[in-house]
Amino acid sequence: MLRVAAVQHDIVWERPAENFARLAPLVAAAAGRGARLVACTEMFSTGFSMASQRIAEPEDGPSSGFLRDQARTHGVWVCGSVPVRPRGADLPHNRLLVAAPDGSLRHYDKIHPFSYSGEHEHYAAGDTSLTLDVEGLRISFFVCYDLRFADEFWVLARETDCYVVVANWPRSRRAHWRTLLAARAIENQAYVVGVNRVGEGGGTQYAGDSMIVDPFGEVVAEAPPVECVVDAEVSAARVREVRERYPFLADRRPPSAVGARESSADPEPRRP
Repeated sequence: MLRVAAVQHDIVWERPAENFARLAPLVAAAAGRGARLVACTEMFSTGFSMASQRIAEPEDGPSSGFLRDQARTHGVWVCGSVPVRPRGADLPHNRLLVAAPDGSLRHYDKIHPFSYSGEHEHYAAGDTSLTLDVEGLRISFFVCYDLRFADEFWVLARETDCYVVVANWPRSRRAHWRTLLAARAIENQAYVVGVNRVGEGGGTQYAGDSMIVDPFGEVVAEAPPVECVVDAEVSAARVREVRERYPFLADRRPPSAVGARESSADPEPRRP
């Protein structure tokens, strides 16, 4: 059993220091409620800005330092995404960082930049998933637009008890956010923690709708449309229970099998 907290917060546009000051008491509140993993949003220190050349930080920059300091101070795991330029890279990454209680860091680079807004022109795509054992719970991490790509979640399902999705998801598509969070939980029979911002940034409005969905698709915690912390107990035993009672994952065809189907566009089937 692990208590997980979603920190739903506003973001001061491209002002990291002000965002650190805003977030610190919220992280402290989450830790004070017993959370062992505290999730902040996508680009928690800058907002979803395409000015990547100006705002990107080195790998040991102030935003990663903030996460490490918070993790050490409260003895918890803390995550959120940051614009990071790795040494020698042409483009920065939209990088989700997970800080452990000892201050060590692991990362996941957003696999699917949001091309609709031109993110792919300013941030490089990642190519590696991240699943961590956090105090006995297997957690896989994703960033915002990744939520639309079910196959990324499917391939990790058997090794995942809980997915964490950090986001800056706009109010105009809030129905998609809510529906897809529930869908990813139901189809993978795992918890999904969705962490979204509120307020306005770069001309876009954000509604929040942070929530925690259980492996059967039930919403067990949901945020009102203001800055706040929502949390819930997440249980590997509950995941096992749902999967044993409803063994749907065993019927899922591997991607290679699905891709091997003969195309219906062929003019006629081949015959021996």
